[in-house]
Amino acid sequence: MPDFSDEAEVTHEAKRQARVELLARRRALPAPTRAAAAARVRAALTDLVRRLRPARVTAYVPVGSEPGGPELPEALRAALPPGGELLLPVLRDDLDLDWAAYTGPGCLVAAGRGLREPTGPRLGRAAVADARLVVVPALAVDRRGRRLGRGGGSYDRALARVGTDALTVALLHDGELVARLPAEPHDRPVRAVVSPSGGLRTLTGDSVSVRALPLDEPGSDDAPLALE
Repeated sequence: MPDFSDEAEVTHEAKRQARVELLARRRALPAPTRAAAAARVRAALTDLVRRLRPARVTAYVPVGSEPGGPELPEALRAALPPGGELLLPVLRDDLDLDWAAYTGPGCLVAAGRGLREPTGPRLGRAAVADARLVVVPALAVDRRGRRLGRGGGSYDRALARVGTDALTVALLHDGELVARLPAEPHDRPVRAVVSPSGGLRTLTGDSVSVRALPLDEPGSDDAPLALE
């Protein structure tokens, strides 16, 4: 049942304001900065895939200013172990996510909301449950793993189906790992983030554990964001 309490309305408005601010910051990034950041995120994520050797990965095609760039699926596919598969989301009419295999750039077609989706057979919403590595978009993530998305709830529903042994990773720009985000009961956390300067970081409550060295120069991507 929807929550129409004053507290829920305040949280909803705080999330809306945060989205506006974060999207504006991303769109203000110069193209060369975006490209360099995307390359570093891809490098950290493909290194993770090579170390995990997962039989199934789910990810997505970044659009616009999203970290990772449109080359992300092909980079992940190249890093998979023999027999490994990469699934990408297909947005359903109810905003839930179905999944289909990514077999190369030629399998992608333009879809609604500016997305690109694979054309192969639909594998069902539950296909994400068998993924060892689940890569999701986010506008920000806090130290407890709470994720701020675009507001449609698609990935919260998908994350609810993920297996307990899966590693869930959100891709961020520097400055988008924050101390605290407003959260609602349906929000699903992630276990780790990847950012250009921070590499892979696992989230353990109020602390952040660096599990992969930064790719080049050291940097901090956990600057606070005023959301209160």
